[in-house]
Amino acid sequence: EYHPVWKGGGLMGKNQHVTPKGNLWQVKGAGNRRATKLFDTQAEAIDYARNIAINQQSEVVIHRPNG
Repeated sequence: EYHPVWKGGGLMGKNQHVTPKGNLWQVKGAGNRRATKLFDTQAEAIDYARNIAINQQSEVVIHRPNG
């Protein structure tokens, strides 16, 4: 059974999106215009996004190389 946790007046943190950006991979918080960080590989980006998502009690959304 799922029980969301309230933190700082909000339900959860922003979901972290792993998306391609040219030859790189970026991690972006949902709704953010700019990338949080850029990576050479998708795997590095996923690891980074996972750590943020765990900390913020949110989820990671992984996009395919073609968007």
